[in-house]
Amino acid sequence: MSLIELDAVERSFVVRRKAGRIRRVRSVVEAVAGISFTVERGEVVGYIGPNGAGKSTTIKMLTGILVPSAGSVRVAGVDPSRQRVQLARRIGVVFGQRTTLWWDLPLRDSFGLLRRIYRIPDDRYHANLAKYVDALDLGPLLDVPVRQLSLGQRMRGDITAALLHDPDVVYLDEPTIGLDVVSKTKVREFLHELNEERGTTVLLTTHDLTDIEQLCSRVMVIDRGKLVYDGGLAGLQDLGDTERTLVVDLAEPAPPVDVPGTRVLRTDGPRQWLTFPARTSAAPLVADIAARYPLVDLSVQEPDIEDVIAQLYAGTPVAS
Repeated sequence: MSLIELDAVERSFVVRRKAGRIRRVRSVVEAVAGISFTVERGEVVGYIGPNGAGKSTTIKMLTGILVPSAGSVRVAGVDPSRQRVQLARRIGVVFGQRTTLWWDLPLRDSFGLLRRIYRIPDDRYHANLAKYVDALDLGPLLDVPVRQLSLGQRMRGDITAALLHDPDVVYLDEPTIGLDVVSKTKVREFLHELNEERGTTVLLTTHDLTDIEQLCSRVMVIDRGKLVYDGGLAGLQDLGDTERTLVVDLAEPAPPVDVPGTRVLRTDGPRQWLTFPARTSAAPLVADIAARYPLVDLSVQEPDIEDVIAQLYAGTPVAS
């Protein structure tokens, strides 16, 4: 059995809009439209999409906060909306800007309360707390009230709080928001190590695509409530009209290189940039250039994941 299973899941909301001074028009908005997918134990999956695509609605159904309008959801073998208490011991959640910590209490006391709520055994609690405090550099913050923490500091506290009871799966919404570059690296390393050592399943929603590139073996893209892609990062680059770029360094400046299947994007002295479809193998193009031109160096640039995702959203071709 997969750890997470969604089958033809839908979720709609009734919205009432003004139509004149008094009259209101009722309409139904479909936030999630027939999504199906499974997540196996130990996977780290990126779940991404534009604002309003349905990401948060999906996560709320996976945690039992929302009930699907149609279809079925199973997490760790239970129905989230019907067995929320049972499921709570199996999952951890970090909801972006919303903290699970107690606003007026120091971090240490918030963690202590969670220990009692989840009935975490003493040895397990102290071992986990020591490990997470060290990995996320929370030692100097343990006695600071949550309200006095910066967003980045609180996010590290929320991540610790979500993991103290050793959940099978953790849902992370923007886990590196508000963090500086060094702190982001620490959090990413921590999450990678957590997955490697404990096999914790992670479902990650983020707008920082570096998080996806460094953490996720699989990515799902949702747009307008529908799943538009589910696969590896490499597969994203094969979609639509994305292009790779050959950076060619010739022995001396020359007219634009004429190689079938490529397009010269620009030239700068002896250096030229040639684009070609991402689905096309670079090998024959490289061989053709090497045979016909005085070549000093050559490299292949993959399309940026940001551009690939933007193309999925907008339906427009991009190049590196």
